[in-house]
Amino acid sequence: MGPTGRAIRKWLQWRWDRPPGADNGTDRVRRENRGVDLRVFLVEDLQRMCGLLGELFDSMGGFTVVANASTEAEANLWLDEHPGGWDVAVVDLVLEQGAGMNVIRRCKGDPAGGRIVVFSSYATPGVRQHCLDLGADAVFDKSETGGFIQWIHDLEDRENSGP
Repeated sequence: MGPTGRAIRKWLQWRWDRPPGADNGTDRVRRENRGVDLRVFLVEDLQRMCGLLGELFDSMGGFTVVANASTEAEANLWLDEHPGGWDVAVVDLVLEQGAGMNVIRRCKGDPAGGRIVVFSSYATPGVRQHCLDLGADAVFDKSETGGFIQWIHDLEDRENSGP
């Protein structure tokens, strides 16, 4: 398991190992007051990473993974068949076939689509800027797992905070 997987696993373990009441009731209140789950579209070719991200979203609550694609073609087909069917797309840049950059473009072209976050091992400053120019809302290198988790957490809070 790479450093990203270890970081996600560590966060998940921390969530599971907390004693009852360690959150001062905030997690319970968040679960009770949460609106509709945000629909996540995962574009990631590594099955192990898909599993870890799925566990992460499950443990955070407020998210449902609606689809998973490992290639650009699969992602584009799913997007074509499900316009507006996602609230957040998590996109890796290097896929089994094709490129995540093109998936960002396709996501951005969906007028009913949601937020786009890049989570990739190749998020250099130049690549990061290009992703943002294409329409990504945020870009995280997989070594920035904590920042990625915080962004997702903040997104769920913003989307379900009400008018």
